[in-house]
Amino acid sequence: MTIISAPRLVIGNRVVGPGAVVVEDGVITDVIEGRPAPGPHHLALEEGLLGPGLIDVQINGCLGVDFAQAGLEEWQTVCAALPTHGVTAFQPTIITNPIPDLVASLRRFTETRPKLEGAGARPLGMHVEGPFISPERRGVHDPRHMCHPTPDNLAPLLAERTAITMVTLAPELPGAMVAIRELVAAGIVVSIGHSDARATDVHEAVLAGARMVTHIFNAQRGLTHREPGVAGQALVEPALTLGLIADFHHVAPQVCALVMNAAPGRVALVTDAVAPAGMPPGLYQLAGQRIRLAAGDPLARNLNGTIAGAAIFLDQAVRNLVGIGRNIGEVIHAASTVPATVLGRNDLGRLTPGAAADLVWWSDTLAPLRTWVAGNTVYQADSVI
Repeated sequence: MTIISAPRLVIGNRVVGPGAVVVEDGVITDVIEGRPAPGPHHLALEEGLLGPGLIDVQINGCLGVDFAQAGLEEWQTVCAALPTHGVTAFQPTIITNPIPDLVASLRRFTETRPKLEGAGARPLGMHVEGPFISPERRGVHDPRHMCHPTPDNLAPLLAERTAITMVTLAPELPGAMVAIRELVAAGIVVSIGHSDARATDVHEAVLAGARMVTHIFNAQRGLTHREPGVAGQALVEPALTLGLIADFHHVAPQVCALVMNAAPGRVALVTDAVAPAGMPPGLYQLAGQRIRLAAGDPLARNLNGTIAGAAIFLDQAVRNLVGIGRNIGEVIHAASTVPATVLGRNDLGRLTPGAAADLVWWSDTLAPLRTWVAGNTVYQADSVI
């Protein structure tokens, strides 16, 4: 048994304290108000904030790694590095490719995942973003490989359902409502994204079982006063969790604040990071395409200049939102509890008895100082060693 105390704790979406968590066999067994008495099993954090580990449910890669092609060593590199940013679990994301290539990526992941136990951050199931998306809202996705979610196109992915936790699709496509119901029945979360849908299509998708919107306001029909589109309807659908890229380049700070205000408790911070994240400027891969991170550009782009993804980690998104005046508890909740909940993982992303002891100790400037996964230290900053 270990007791970890801190001046402040994030419980739900509130900051409280002082307090402590009791950890046994990798699980939180109790949350205590006040400071426990000193003892041999008591780790007292004298400053900062203790919160649940962050969970990134849309990350395509980082550190030169593209998850579509990653091998064991590359997965190990990512799992070891993400805890330095407070990330204790992640949903690796692969984008539109020929369906046989997507199946190959899923099978490699299925083979590799058991070998990553104890490697650092937990890889959850994969997020398959495409190929059932709108060519009009494709972003960097290759239109040659897009298709409708027909039974024949869906079947190869459903055959790999144990590797998949989420699929992004456009609900206006022919066959989409049937596909949503089949995916949900298979235990897969459906997210609306890369979509030119109107509000009525979005509402119908929610009735069919869709539960998330992929990177709200990006690559989707936007909000007007006469047609809410994907973004506007998402803001008023209480069943939808809204993925938000808070790098302040994909979505302006004011619009990030608008989303947080309009959908309290329903925003999941994501990075949409790609292989150049954490790397110097240069050329990298994304689903077989070459993408570039140019010096001075905060975004990765394809060679035509289209945005391919972000180059940040989730702790930076947390600092960004707190920096514009958002409450720390609300922001960490959006980067931990909300993403865990949309995936049905009530054992992750929260400081509550029965949850995994995936924890982050934050400095007063919101830099991760120490990260635990299942109660084991997987990162500790040099300044606190």
